[in-house]
Amino acid sequence: MSHTAEPAKAAAKAILDALPDDASWDDVQYHLYVRQQIDAGLEDDATGRLIDTDEMRRRLVEHKAQRGKVAG
Repeated sequence: MSHTAEPAKAAAKAILDALPDDASWDDVQYHLYVRQQIDAGLEDDATGRLIDTDEMRRRLVEHKAQRGKVAG
């Protein structure tokens, strides 16, 4: 279920209405995709599936250190 209260059909209509009359299919697909990704990110945030930047950096440093040990 989407995090936003707006149903997908209504959101899609709003996106289409906001696009210029000469919008291409690529424009339509792009804007729908961006909206879908934003909704997915909001859902991840609401369910606690995100980590902050400092934690990501710590994990990357740890991963690089482990890779270095394997390769060495």
